[in-house]
Amino acid sequence: MEMSSAEARALWVVAPGQAELRSERLPEPGPGQVLVQASYSGISRGTEGLVFRGGVPRELFETMRCPHQAGELSLPVKYGYCSVGTVLAGSEHVGQRVFCLHPHQDRYVVPASSVVPIPAAVPDRRAVLAANMETAVNGLWDAAPLVGSRIAVIGAGAVGLLCASLLQRLPGVELEVVDIAVEKVELCRALGLRCVRPEAARRECDLVLHASGSPAGLETALELAGYEATIVELSWYGDRAVSLRLGGRFHNGRFRIISSQVGSVAPSQRPRWSYRRRMELGLQLLGDPRYDALLAEPVPFESLAQALPGLFARAGSTVTELVAY
Repeated sequence: MEMSSAEARALWVVAPGQAELRSERLPEPGPGQVLVQASYSGISRGTEGLVFRGGVPRELFETMRCPHQAGELSLPVKYGYCSVGTVLAGSEHVGQRVFCLHPHQDRYVVPASSVVPIPAAVPDRRAVLAANMETAVNGLWDAAPLVGSRIAVIGAGAVGLLCASLLQRLPGVELEVVDIAVEKVELCRALGLRCVRPEAARRECDLVLHASGSPAGLETALELAGYEATIVELSWYGDRAVSLRLGGRFHNGRFRIISSQVGSVAPSQRPRWSYRRRMELGLQLLGDPRYDALLAEPVPFESLAQALPGLFARAGSTVTELVAY
């Protein structure tokens, strides 16, 4: 479809389980703004899946807003936060490849401060993982892992695997990724990680990170934790109730369960780290080509609205859906 330079198309979730592409007019970039042409965007299975099915609790509509969102989480809404592209015009970064926390849209005008240049070692496709890597970095700041720790990461999704890939760099750690899906074994192997089913996982862990998005995974975290261990909850359940058995070992084991959420910089780093500095670190950490194993074959943006139900329904060996513009 022929479009003028002043037009753009964006993905909107218009009702639970239903999306469409909508056209909109773009303003000329003003002072301090840039025009970005998207090349790829990534789909977050967890948060975007909840938005797609209308599962965001009403009391979180404001706190779960994403940058540059249009509409409301009551639907319809333009949502997403993993966009990569090139700056075509504006006050800064012209010609640079950049990452932006922007919904799925082929062109957009945003403040120059909203885009972060992508390091030369990171290709556009892999750069869509920046938001997930930022979440993983924040999770590890909350977890404060120690040299030599026995650690379990439950859930071989994007955030869990990125956390595990960073943890394996820590000297002396005994690290396992725990997942019920057999197809995740090869994916973990591509990242140099060991993946086991819950029944085969080591017990008495010093630290457990839970990122499966399933209450059953959190129950597994309680089973794997050792005395006075820390469990870091990285999953977000939306409007689902979570039932957790806190009898048994929970009190005698003196477990500590803490939440980690990327919307705020971890308290230990907050006095020194800005959101931008954290994102810059996330992009730098994506220089490892093994992270390409996390990416699915790209879906053309033109067919994204029709493809979304199937993308959220499938449980393949890849964990991040990619959109090509």
